[in-house]
Amino acid sequence: MEGVQAWVSKHKLGTIGGIWAAAVGGSFAVNNRSSTPALKPSLRLIHARMHAQAITLAVLSGAAIYHHFHDQN
Repeated sequence: MEGVQAWVSKHKLGTIGGIWAAAVGGSFAVNNRSSTPALKPSLRLIHARMHAQAITLAVLSGAAIYHHFHDQN
C-alpha cells in the first residue's frame, strides 16, 4: 500500500489524468450500451465528460479529506 501511495504522490497529475480518462472511456461505453439509442454521439460525449468531471472532483475531494485527517495524526 505504501508503494502505491508513494507512486501516486510522485505522479499526482498523471494519476488524476488517468482517472479522468478512464472515467470518460467508461462513461462513454456505458452510454453506448444504454437504452437511449436516439442520443447523438456528440451528446453522449458531453455526458461522458460531465460524468468524468464529477468522478474527478469526488476523487480530489476524497484525497483532500484524506490528507487533512492523515496530516493531523
